[in-house]
Amino acid sequence: MEEKKFDLNSIIGFVLIFGILIWIMYQNQPSDKEIAAEKAKKELVARQEAQAKADKTKTAVLPVAATTPGDTVQLAQLQKTLGGFAYSATLPSAKEGFTTIENEKIKLKIANKGGYIVEATLKEFEKFKKGSGQLVELIKDNNSHLNIQLQTTDNRTLNSKDLFFEPTLTKNGADQILTMRLKAGANEFLEYKYVVKANDYLVGFDIRSQGLNKVLNSSKPLDLVWDLKTYRNEKSVSYENRYAQVEYEYGDEKYSSVSANGSGLKEEAPEKVSYIAFKQHFFTTILSTDKAFDKSKLESTNLVTDEAIDTVYTKQFKATVPLAFTNGEVDYKMSWYFGPSDYKILKSYDKNFEKIIPLGWGIFGWINKWIFIPLFGFLASFIPYGIAIIIFTIIIKLAMSPITYKSFLSQAKMKVLRPEITELGEKFKKDPMKKQQETMKLYNKAGVNPMAGCIPALIQLPFMYASFQFFPSAFELRQKSFLWADDLSSFDAVVKLPFHIPLYGDHISLFPILAAVAIFFYMKMTSGDQQMAAPQQEGMPDMAKMMKIMIYVSPLMMLIFFNSYGAGLSLYNFISNLITIGIMFVIKNYIVDTDKIHAQIQENKLKEPKKQSKFQQRLQEVMEQQEAAKKQDKKK
Repeated sequence: MEEKKFDLNSIIGFVLIFGILIWIMYQNQPSDKEIAAEKAKKELVARQEAQAKADKTKTAVLPVAATTPGDTVQLAQLQKTLGGFAYSATLPSAKEGFTTIENEKIKLKIANKGGYIVEATLKEFEKFKKGSGQLVELIKDNNSHLNIQLQTTDNRTLNSKDLFFEPTLTKNGADQILTMRLKAGANEFLEYKYVVKANDYLVGFDIRSQGLNKVLNSSKPLDLVWDLKTYRNEKSVSYENRYAQVEYEYGDEKYSSVSANGSGLKEEAPEKVSYIAFKQHFFTTILSTDKAFDKSKLESTNLVTDEAIDTVYTKQFKATVPLAFTNGEVDYKMSWYFGPSDYKILKSYDKNFEKIIPLGWGIFGWINKWIFIPLFGFLASFIPYGIAIIIFTIIIKLAMSPITYKSFLSQAKMKVLRPEITELGEKFKKDPMKKQQETMKLYNKAGVNPMAGCIPALIQLPFMYASFQFFPSAFELRQKSFLWADDLSSFDAVVKLPFHIPLYGDHISLFPILAAVAIFFYMKMTSGDQQMAAPQQEGMPDMAKMMKIMIYVSPLMMLIFFNSYGAGLSLYNFISNLITIGIMFVIKNYIVDTDKIHAQIQENKLKEPKKQSKFQQRLQEVMEQQEAAKKQDKKK
C-alpha cells in the first residue's frame, strides 16, 4: 500500500479559501451608522405594535354605548335599532363580560351578552379516560345558545342573544342567585334567574318579564330557541354517538326520543312538553319546566359520518318552544340539569328524569329497573366493579338454572323418542299429514310436550335482551378498570391496528374474543342434543345444517359487533356462557339419566293417555280439517 504523504499544495489552497471567506465577512459587516438605523427601525415597529395592542384592549373594554342611563340623545339613536330595549345598551354592563357561579359539582359561566350559559363544566368527571386531566365541559366555545325572539309593539324582531343583560349576584345562605336583566327601563325588564345550590347538579332557572306589556307584542307567544352541539367525551366517538339523542316527556307522563343515527335531520313536534333532555351517552343537559310548553319542535342532526375524521362532536340538537303570555307578561319556573346520565342521581330529583336512560320497553325495562339495577348497585357498593359483574352474572345464571334444567330435560325426552318418530316418518312417508297426527299421538301417550324445550328458552330471552340495555347504560362502569380493561364502559383494546376494518374497527378487544370462544363451545356442546331432539319435519328446513352453520356464525357476530362495545357487556357474556356450559355439563352428566327417562316414557305409554291441552286439541282439529280437505280435493 502506498504511504500517505502531506500535500503542500492542498494545505496552501485551504488556507487561501479560509482567508478569502474572512475578508468577505469583514467587508459585508454593517457600519456603526447602519447598525444604529436598524436599531431605531426595530424600536419604532415595537412601539407601533404596543400602541396597536393597547388600542385594541381599550376598545374591547369600552361599553357599547359610552353614555349614562337616560341620555336622551344617545337613547334616540339606539332606539332606531333596538326600540324599547335601547335602554339596556346605555348601562355600564353593556359590554363583553361574564359572571361565574359554581358549587362542588358544577361551574357555570354566564355572559352579559345574551344572559345565557356559555360554559358548563362538571368538576368531578374527566373526558376520554381517567387521569386525562381534562374535565367534562358540556358547554364551551359557543357550542350552545339560548335565545328568545322578541316581537315588539313597534313591529321589530330582536334576538335576546344579541342584547346585553345586567347581572346581579346575591347569596341566600349557601345558594348563589344570579339575575340577568334585559332592561327597557329602570323597572321594565326581561329576567333570567339562575339559582345554584350547594353540592347539586340541578340549577334553578326562571324566565319572567316585568312592565313589558307595552314593549312586547303579547298577541302571540315568544319563541325560545335552545341549541347544543355536543362534544365528544368518551374513548369511542361512534359508541358514544349511538346513545346520543333528544329525550323528552310530554302529555300525561309519556316519553319519547329523537335520534339521528344516519345522515340528515330528524324532527319531532310533541305537545305539552314538561322537559327536554339533550342526552349524550354518559352526560346530559336537561331543561325542565313546571308549566308545560304547549308545543315544541325538536331536532337532532348526526355529526359523525366518518369516525376517523369526525372526532370532536357527536350530535347537533335544537329545541324551539313557545313562552305564553299571562296578563301581558311571561312567567316560567324552570330548571337546568348539567350532570351524569346516572339512573340513581336522575331518579333522586323526582322529576322522571331517569326515564331518559334506555332500559328497554315492557318486560325488559321492568327486569332492569327492579332486578338488574338494585342487584348490581348492591354488589358494586362494596366490591370492585369487575368482580361485581362476575358475581352478578353468577347470581342471574343460578337463578335461571331451573329453567335451563327444564329445557335440557325436554331435549333429553325428545332424544329418547327420536327413533320412534323416525320410524313413523318412514311408515307414513307418503302421507305427511298422517305422520303429523301419529307423532302428536305418540307425544301424548309418552307424556312429552314438544314445546317444553322452547318455552324455557323464551323465558331467558328477556333477561338476555335486558343485559344489552343495562350494561351500556350503567354510568357507574365509566372509567372503572378490571384486569387489562381500563374502562368497563368502553372497549378493552389490547392491540391497536394500523388500519380500519369495516364493521370491526381499528383495534382488537379481548373480552369479545373470550365471549366468542365460550359461545362456540357452548353451541358445540348443545347442538348435537338439539338436533337429536328435533327430527326434521316434512317441508321444514334442515335444522341440523342450520345449527352447524350457527356454531360458527354466532361467535363471528360476537367478534364483529362487540369489538367496539363496552367491556362490561362482553365480560358479562363471557362469564354467562362459561356458567351455562358448567350447568349443562352437570345436568347432562350427573342429574339427567336418559335410561330412567326412557323407562318412564315406556311406562307412560301403557297408561291412559293424558287429556290433550287446548293447544294440542286445536292443532289436532286443524290437521283433521286439512286432511278432510285433501281427500275432498282428490274426489274432485
